[in-house]
Amino acid sequence: MVSVTIDGQILEVEPGSTVLQAAQHLSIDIPTFCYMKRLPALASCRMCLVEIEGLRRLQPSCATTVTDGMVVRTNTPQIEETRSSMLDMLLANHPLDCPICDKGGECELQDMVMAYGPRKSEFHDPKRVFHSQDIRLSPVIIMNVNRCIQCQRCVRMCEEVVGAVALGTVEKGMDTAVTGFEGSLASCDQCGNCVEVCPVGALMSFPYRYKARPWDLVETDTVCPHCGTGCQLTVGTRKGELMRVRSKWDEGVNRETLCVRGRFGLDFVTSQDRIKRPMIRRDGTLVPVSWDEAGDYLRRRLSAVEGKAAGGLASPRLPNEVLYQFQKLLRTVFRTNNIDCSSRWSAPFDTLGPLVGGFYSRAPLGDVIGNDCILIVGANVTEENPVTEYLLRDAARRRQAGLLMLSTRPSRLDADAREVVRVLPGGEAASIAAVIAGLVTAAGQALPASALATIEATIDRSAADAPSDGPGRLATALKEAGSVTVLVSVDLLRSPDAPVTLQQINNLLQLLRRLGKGPAMQFLFDRANQMGAWDMGGLPAALPGLRPVADDAARATLARNWGAEIPSEPGAGLDAMLELCVGGRMGALYIAGTDPLISYPDRALVQRALGAADLLIVQDAFLTDTAGLAEVVLPAAGYGEESGTYTNNEGRIQKVRKFRELVFEARGNLAIFDFIAALRNQVLQPSTQGEVFDEIARLVPGYQGLTQDGLGADGAFTKAVPTPPTGVFLAPPPVPIAADRLMLITGDCLFHNGYLSERSDILNTLANDPYVAMSAQDAAQLGLSDGDQVIVRSAQGELTAQLKVDRQFPKGLVFIPENYRALRLNSLLRRGEYPCAVEVQKAHATLEVDRPGRIWRGV
Repeated sequence: MVSVTIDGQILEVEPGSTVLQAAQHLSIDIPTFCYMKRLPALASCRMCLVEIEGLRRLQPSCATTVTDGMVVRTNTPQIEETRSSMLDMLLANHPLDCPICDKGGECELQDMVMAYGPRKSEFHDPKRVFHSQDIRLSPVIIMNVNRCIQCQRCVRMCEEVVGAVALGTVEKGMDTAVTGFEGSLASCDQCGNCVEVCPVGALMSFPYRYKARPWDLVETDTVCPHCGTGCQLTVGTRKGELMRVRSKWDEGVNRETLCVRGRFGLDFVTSQDRIKRPMIRRDGTLVPVSWDEAGDYLRRRLSAVEGKAAGGLASPRLPNEVLYQFQKLLRTVFRTNNIDCSSRWSAPFDTLGPLVGGFYSRAPLGDVIGNDCILIVGANVTEENPVTEYLLRDAARRRQAGLLMLSTRPSRLDADAREVVRVLPGGEAASIAAVIAGLVTAAGQALPASALATIEATIDRSAADAPSDGPGRLATALKEAGSVTVLVSVDLLRSPDAPVTLQQINNLLQLLRRLGKGPAMQFLFDRANQMGAWDMGGLPAALPGLRPVADDAARATLARNWGAEIPSEPGAGLDAMLELCVGGRMGALYIAGTDPLISYPDRALVQRALGAADLLIVQDAFLTDTAGLAEVVLPAAGYGEESGTYTNNEGRIQKVRKFRELVFEARGNLAIFDFIAALRNQVLQPSTQGEVFDEIARLVPGYQGLTQDGLGADGAFTKAVPTPPTGVFLAPPPVPIAADRLMLITGDCLFHNGYLSERSDILNTLANDPYVAMSAQDAAQLGLSDGDQVIVRSAQGELTAQLKVDRQFPKGLVFIPENYRALRLNSLLRRGEYPCAVEVQKAHATLEVDRPGRIWRGV
């Protein structure tokens, strides 16, 4: 520790601390413009100058390292005069249009002038004017260059944090101007982080422009619903209408940054596609009814199907309390463990449970990625978890962490990675086994003889099948690292080989632990509460707390508290529930907040299954494709209309707060569960959000002891409940061989995540039209060009979309985002087949005559 005296106060700080950081510890305010806490000091604005005893000139506190015995003064007459002069120079050319500037009332320049600025300017020349009108850089970002104070925050945020490099500067001195390439932001993520960090009104949000003043807004802190990173949001509403979303620099995992979906994609809550009233099917048509009529109808239908199997599917975007109560309703009222929480894949609990219980690190992501080496398996972090990508880039650039990428799809993070290994879909298991092969010699006698024999058999197969030296390079990097983190994409769960891949990841983590690498592991979920859905018991083989259904003690504890026996046999996941439907054995299928007809990877099967269920109940905020097939539709609260909690990828539980009232005749999800239970002459207790949270904190291991008041601004971390590792090392399947045909893969795209975001008008102005991505080599071989309309055809169906040629994309693969309802991508897919073989050809335009004198072009 080193000692420093600032304005007469003595403080001891860590070596390497700056004067500015030391002053902040003492709550001494030093003004800054160019300083950003998460980036190296720039020291260009000169607002943070301080006097240091023994030095003739004033020094920038943001870039001056504390030395032992240093004496600093921050408020001398010379400093005050210097700050005033700096502000006078900024105001010399700054337009005085505060009454119409969107930044008015929260402008840092205004605040600085009030605190330190001159009361009279020494500059009397005409102000410099770059443009007489504001420049629309993109659909969501507008710029007034004349207001820019050249702090460079936006440029540095874009390049060093986001990695987009969409902004830059031209000219120099007082003529410096920030701009996008040729006056646009074509290469931009449209995340709006530049708007967030701009201290003045130079960069503004176009959707928010001229809508409200900050003092008119009612602001609510909540959590983003778009992915599992769990970013903190501050939602601003005016008279109940959504105005804007911003973030706070000192709260949450995101710390002032958001992605485009989080900042601009919350307007989906005002979508016109809301379910207004309960509906029941009469003569093949859904007709609106009252809640009483719906209740009478449901009571008769539930009685009619009693004795047959029941099942439930819930969305991992719903709050913990809703998910907990949903599985409780299924297990106690419907007496079934047929429960699932994903409409895209079924989680293999037999391999998932030991992995999560044995290695999952419920800790801040910043700490987890503070290890020497970070292996990312299967993810395109740029598009699935953008803010997580920002943090990983920071770890690679500032903390020199070694990023290792093992994935099918390229991502922008590849540019910061030490090693990048491309694998065919489904080849992750064999590649990880090959990494184990490279590491096993370092393990020596630390491994039991039985485990070593199994690994050696794995080595033989991996060595024979490994298509390149990529896994060897990964193994070398892992050997050299002192500590290792493994981040796993849930995209791996799409593959039929998912259980084997998870087991190989388990093998790798066991080996790293034996080698003293202290491995940490987290999933990269692309749904906001997937971790919570698993923790709450949204799995057919797992009770709340990820305890096996077969665990007699766990079942007995829940039964005693719930007042009802719980079936002891594991239930059916979504795959098996669909089979029950098709076989005519499903009585009531209850779907809450999700749309399997559009997302399950076999549309024909889902359509057949849902149509065959005796009673299909859909509870949702929006009229989805699945709701269109239901016998009973119940209008539920949407995001922002009920409070609760989410558990993010880190295992951090955070408050999701209500910021708008329920619309039309919608009811809260918990109230609807009470309504359903009452129809079966039963009562769910407790039934309010706060009471359900308290029960979770009492009965769910890992959540025990939590209180809502104790969550605070940054939430609180749930605890890992250790599960002994299996100790079994399994040999992987052979490495996939490149097929003669193109293979289709899918996943998220940057501007959309699932189908919720497609109801955002703002995101739809930003997102590309539905597209098909393929490599330049494949496109050239097929005679296709970027922008062509192409037909993608599989054995199950076909679709038409625009071609996007990606020079980084691997040969032999085709990628189509899963986020466009109109495409019906799942019509091409068949359950258990991933990736899917397809053909791609150019769609030829034809001219057709609609009526005399009118010609239209069709495909």
